[in-house]
Amino acid sequence: MTVTVRRDDPSGTRHRVQIRQHSFTIDASVAGGGKDEGPTPHDLYDASLASCKALTVLLYAQRKNMPLEDIEVQVERDDSQERQGTYKLKASLKLVGPLDEVQRAELLRVAGKCPVHKLMTEVKTEVETVLA
Repeated sequence: MTVTVRRDDPSGTRHRVQIRQHSFTIDASVAGGGKDEGPTPHDLYDASLASCKALTVLLYAQRKNMPLEDIEVQVERDDSQERQGTYKLKASLKLVGPLDEVQRAELLRVAGKCPVHKLMTEVKTEVETVLA
């Protein structure tokens, strides 16, 4: 799979992201020198975690026939120590439906095993940057 990002605002910082048949806009925040015409790369990183947890929990609950009616995941970012090497994310899950405490605890455990969570915390990522 290839992700392509191309600038689409010659006088600004807005870019267009293409992933398979999906496309969306990213930009820098106003504080970061942009016009805030889309999420920032950090926003997408955080959103990857939230969306992975939501999908992982939903699919697990469906497979186990748990009465999960809805799920909302909020990720709060603390990037105050990022330059010192620590980037903190806190994920809060809102589970809707007549779940008992055992099911709620199981879904919380499953959320901690979503693939993006593991990728962020357990996998060594190697990035190579070359000129095309």
